[in-house]
Amino acid sequence: MSHSVPNALMTGADYLDSLRDGRQVYLNGERVADVTRHRAFRNACRSIAGLYDALHGEQRDVLTRVDAQGRRSHRFFTPAQNAEDLLGAREAIGCWSRMTYGFMGRTPDYKAAFMSGLEAGAGFYGDYRQNACAWHRAFADRGLFLNHAIINPPLDRSKAIHEMRDVFVHVERETDQGIVVSGAKMLATGSSITNATFVAPVASAQMEAGKAEDFALVFFARLDNPGLRLMCRPSYEERASSPFDYPLSSRFDENDSVLLFDKALIPWEDVLAYRDLRRATGFYAESGFANLYNFQSGIRLGVKLELMIGLLSLGVRTNGTQGFRGIQAALGELIALQHLLQALTTAMARDPERNAAGSAVPRLEYANALRIQVPQIWKRVRELLENALGGAPLVTVSAAADLRDGEARRLVDSYYRGAELEPEQRLKLFKLIWDATGSEFGARHAVYESHYSGNAEQIRLDSLAWASRRGHLADCEAMVRRCMADYDIHGWLRGPWQHD
Repeated sequence: MSHSVPNALMTGADYLDSLRDGRQVYLNGERVADVTRHRAFRNACRSIAGLYDALHGEQRDVLTRVDAQGRRSHRFFTPAQNAEDLLGAREAIGCWSRMTYGFMGRTPDYKAAFMSGLEAGAGFYGDYRQNACAWHRAFADRGLFLNHAIINPPLDRSKAIHEMRDVFVHVERETDQGIVVSGAKMLATGSSITNATFVAPVASAQMEAGKAEDFALVFFARLDNPGLRLMCRPSYEERASSPFDYPLSSRFDENDSVLLFDKALIPWEDVLAYRDLRRATGFYAESGFANLYNFQSGIRLGVKLELMIGLLSLGVRTNGTQGFRGIQAALGELIALQHLLQALTTAMARDPERNAAGSAVPRLEYANALRIQVPQIWKRVRELLENALGGAPLVTVSAAADLRDGEARRLVDSYYRGAELEPEQRLKLFKLIWDATGSEFGARHAVYESHYSGNAEQIRLDSLAWASRRGHLADCEAMVRRCMADYDIHGWLRGPWQHD
């Protein structure tokens, strides 16, 4: 039956064409004419296009399903009804993640963590409920690629939000067509190659009633908005000299941008909350976003660790150190970390809870555990590889061109062989290891995995707040009281310890 359902999801070609819309992307002092052809973005675009093509290929039934309305969509783009749906979504997320070896953190399924439940939970948005429904239908039917920007620039954190009107995103005025907004938001990972950006305050934003309403906005901004400009960081893809030298940087660089709104008109149909302090941050808990984005991220990181396990194993084998106890212990620990992620995401799928709209979402306690563990896991992964491999990833040649030069190649073949690999394959392996851990791209991933979910203190404060609100902290305190009620200064008061 599902084979006869039309597939309206974008193909790779559709996706690439959707990016040729006149968006204002700035890099190296110039406006990029076409991100799909510019050497700073084109391979990242092709990587994403490959994900879209997979929706129509041999992996279609792993990646997609037909929902209750008879629409085919990615399995994570529509709300789950039960554990079986979440297990299917886990397979779909993992399938896409393997196509980028876990090194693209903001693929289209990341923002599905929010978008998937937008229609089911549309009532939360009050007067803008129809906008929520329309955006979800477009997102799910076409498989739109969205990013988000929720952080204010860190210019002066001592000031209240309403005191930073000259910099932070705010409404300037409203018109019959929509709201006019100005200000900056960051850090919009991958935004230059997405269809639209979701803009909102961060969940922990402190907005004072009577003063900060102009900042209490939630909306979508299409990337072709004439009032929106994207200022990009340097491109690692552009700097990559060849795939051999930078096999990850050259195709998986998700350029991070600052979004600059300059009197940008946001149509009313793209608004979800307007001058509404409660809804501007309340949607996080209402939507189950924290439950779901950690699910997607944990699955992706698990795939990434599969690659890192393989890199460490092959690296120590070519070094001839695989028999050392310390090396074996490092590899065993890395394997256990990957199993930990698998266990958490399995629990998240098999033991869900219900969100406010009644959809099945991963249990928040498991999502919270994963959120706190991820930064520590990736830091430990890098430590394990660095300690086990030492300076080996630096014992390489300057570029693939050295292997195409006759005299240089003769020297390489003589002095660069490994225990199990010929010189060219050994160099290929260690250049991949270096790009994953030590290159500018690798260093950026260390920052990303440590901070994409929030700063170290905030994620722990959220853990405490959730435990307090959901009764877990009270249960733990009650256990202490029960234990102390077993005895007093005279001896045992109850239980099997009482005796004559």
